Amino acid sequence: MVKNRLRFHLYDEDSPMHPAVISVKCEDDYVLSIAFDNGESGLLDMKPYLNFGIFKKIKDPDIFRTVHVSFDAIAWESGADIDPEFVYEKCRVAQQDASADADKPRR
Repeated sequence: MVKNRLRFHLYDEDSPMHPAVISVKCEDDYVLSIAFDNGESGLLDMKPYLNFGIFKKIKDPDIFRTVHVSFDAIAWESGADIDPEFVYEKCRVAQQDASADADKPRR
């Protein structure tokens, strides 16, 4: 039996809060360039998500280009949206991967 659980997120000054998305721009090949309210920015490759659920609707390049900021998240005219926590974490992982690749010795 599955129980519904409510999670309450109370403000805690020691707990880091995820920054809000303040701008989003389409790049080539289903990549989004995203800026956050803390001054950071990053790239989010959406290709891995385009075959799942509501994100199938944004595979159409014309619909994909309707991306915009909605409150502190990103959204599309099709109704698809992604919360800022997910966006921020995925952009940070991509930046860390790029940094690790840059640090590798070249042959």
